Amino acid sequence: MAEAGAAPAADEPRAGPGFTIITGLSGAGRSETAKCLEDLGYFVVDNLPPALLSKMAELAARPGGPARVAIVVDARGGVFFGELSKALEELKNLKIAYRIVYLEASDDDLVNRYEATRHRHPLAPADRVVEGIRKERLMMESLRGEADLIVDTSGLTPHELRDRIREAFSDAPPEQGLQVSLISFGFKYGSPRDADLLFDVRFLPNPHWVDELRPLAGTDERVRAFVGTQDSYGAFMDKVEALLDVMVPGYVNEGKSYLTIAVGCTGGHHRSVVVADDLARYFREKGLPATVDHRDLGRE
Repeated sequence: MAEAGAAPAADEPRAGPGFTIITGLSGAGRSETAKCLEDLGYFVVDNLPPALLSKMAELAARPGGPARVAIVVDARGGVFFGELSKALEELKNLKIAYRIVYLEASDDDLVNRYEATRHRHPLAPADRVVEGIRKERLMMESLRGEADLIVDTSGLTPHELRDRIREAFSDAPPEQGLQVSLISFGFKYGSPRDADLLFDVRFLPNPHWVDELRPLAGTDERVRAFVGTQDSYGAFMDKVEALLDVMVPGYVNEGKSYLTIAVGCTGGHHRSVVVADDLARYFREKGLPATVDHRDLGRE
């Protein structure tokens, strides 16, 4: 895949991964994401009609055009999906590469945000917010399936969301091809909605039941030693790494830009933290950039 501004081969896309479409659920953080990308040097256009996407992408692909463009689109228009589907198909026909970033959040978080701002949901101006959320979630389901990166903003502050976007859009060397995000979490607090892969490590012996380890985090060497020396741990990691050895090259060949892997244990304090850190090392040894977010480490 050619980079933005480079001269591509005849069969390669003409615009690189700098052409980004930001979409998702209303209230999930599209505007905050757009502001963050603007700070990172993107030329941002808010609420561009889908029919104009190909024109904007062609401008971005021309010499001297903006190297990195982010377009915010939403589902407020009744003909949104018909127009967007045509626009995306046109981008493919023109061999213009793009990526879709999809923002979502839990129903409870979205309702709380609407209550805090006293805004009406665009798809339920005269109805309950929760009904608008339901309609939009159903409407956006197919687009979510096409997204290159899904970001679940449930429980995130604007500052935390900006950090997540900066990590995802860091300028990795193009030959790396894939940026990996690892999230450790506790099932008692709910699993991440934006994970491409999810591993449940609750089968591993739990340091919580060892008195001297219970108050420690999975980042502590004593906890790491306890978890890592279990026979089941070594067998599990061997199988997971063998699986990733097959999957990751396939993702790269298919042009996937982001891979989000969630690792869960009961509380998100011990086992999932150890596994997520070890998987990060696995990816870095393969030359792939990997970030780690221990989501529930600070919770009681």
